[in-house]
Amino acid sequence: MPDSLTEASLRNGLAISSISTETTTIRKVQIRIIPFIFLLYIVAFLDRINIGFAALTMNKELAITSQQFGLIFGIFFVGYFLFEIPSNLLLHKIGARIWIARILITWGAVAALTGFVHSVHQLYVARFLLGLAEAGYFPGIVLYLTYWFRQREQAQALALFLTGLPVASILGSPVSGLILDHVHWLGLSSWRWLLILEGIPAIVLGFLTYFLLPSRPQEARFLRADEKEWIRAELEREEQQKLEQRQYSALQALASGRVWHLVLTYFGLTIGISAMSSWAPQLVKSLSSRYSNSEVGLLLTIPNLVGLAVMILISKSSDRTLERRYHVAIPAITAGMALALLGTTRSPFYSVTLLTFLAIGLYSFIGPFWALPSEFLTGFSRTIYDRGDRYENGEPLHRPGHCWGAIIYSSDARLAPAKESTIGSKGLTRAE
Repeated sequence: MPDSLTEASLRNGLAISSISTETTTIRKVQIRIIPFIFLLYIVAFLDRINIGFAALTMNKELAITSQQFGLIFGIFFVGYFLFEIPSNLLLHKIGARIWIARILITWGAVAALTGFVHSVHQLYVARFLLGLAEAGYFPGIVLYLTYWFRQREQAQALALFLTGLPVASILGSPVSGLILDHVHWLGLSSWRWLLILEGIPAIVLGFLTYFLLPSRPQEARFLRADEKEWIRAELEREEQQKLEQRQYSALQALASGRVWHLVLTYFGLTIGISAMSSWAPQLVKSLSSRYSNSEVGLLLTIPNLVGLAVMILISKSSDRTLERRYHVAIPAITAGMALALLGTTRSPFYSVTLLTFLAIGLYSFIGPFWALPSEFLTGFSRTIYDRGDRYENGEPLHRPGHCWGAIIYSSDARLAPAKESTIGSKGLTRAE
């Protein structure tokens, strides 16, 4: 009897110790990794979309037509597409710390220098180079998160990281509006200062990344040896479970119908994301001639604040239930319906309300969607998918989705939502 009691006590002690290690390790990683890459994503998204606010005064100064502006926004994703997979291969080979630092510094420099262009053609070149410089950042970060988190924590970790998307708009919209209205230093136009000032943080954070971001758990000085081993063992166990179910080679992953289903689904959604990012400031400005640039920025914080709150709730629900399909499909349908209705009204109240539902759908979709591929892809096939055909908006086809989302609005910013929603909802409602 005493021996059996001793063995039971030992087992209970080990179980408690294991739970304690799990809890403290996850908490440490969440506290030390998520906030920093969250900050990086805010800067990344801000540098990508601030051209939408700059257009409020830039288009007139450089005599840019709406069609040219659509191409200016969309050409960024051409550069991103071309260098995306090579960039992630280099990240995997060189290490996240060095390569992400390089991405930040080069894109910050290009973003700031964009403020010195003098023609639409120079702006085309600058935006293309910005896409090249930033290429691979987002899918690389998502792959990086798979080095730290198990599948059950991935949707929430991704959503916490991706809250940088609405937060960038929440912070960036009013700041961009204020810069446009009040900053005219040294005889330079305010839109030039907008691009210059919002490019500088990326350069600063690039240098901080080199010193602060560990490439892998084994390099993390904030983790104890047993915590590093726990992460390694847990991720290896999950990988082995997926291998027992089915092993996908890199070519099988690229040829998988499930992979391309996800690609096409996200292609539809990126049309909405790109349209909202590129044209929302001009759309809101068109609702009333009395709106200043600062007021436009403040109005655009409303959809993003609501979208942020719902995004976190949906992600937590998806992780708690381990259900992905409906957590993807319902927000997608919501976004499609909002896009369809957005082109039918000129009321400021209804337009902002529909933009809010659009933001809810677009943002809530993200976390559960990006947790889907890791449920059936393993090893190198997952790396291939993470770096090129899975994340940051569905890869080989999602970049054209971004371009299309920007360009289709150029013909008529009020009517384009109805055109887009048909495309988006067809792919989105079939989310797996």
